Amino acid sequence: MRTLRVSEIAEYGYCRRAWGYRLQGYRPAHEEMLALGREAHRRHGRLVWRALWLRGVGWALLLLAALMLAVGLALRVSGG
Repeated sequence: MRTLRVSEIAEYGYCRRAWGYRLQGYRPAHEEMLALGREAHRRHGRLVWRALWLRGVGWALLLLAALMLAVGLALRVSGG
């Protein structure tokens, strides 16, 4: 039994004939363009991950600044 990948299901939904040809071993004529597309998606995925990570760091720094402000104000009010 062979495991189906999501990309295969999408390929079948888009073009059953292309999916069948690929199963028979035929290679696409525009394989270089497909490779460039895969690489572009990898780069984009890394950029999205980095942006999410930086957003998390930003929120952590904002929380730290708010905490420091609250401690500073509490010390000022208490006279300490």
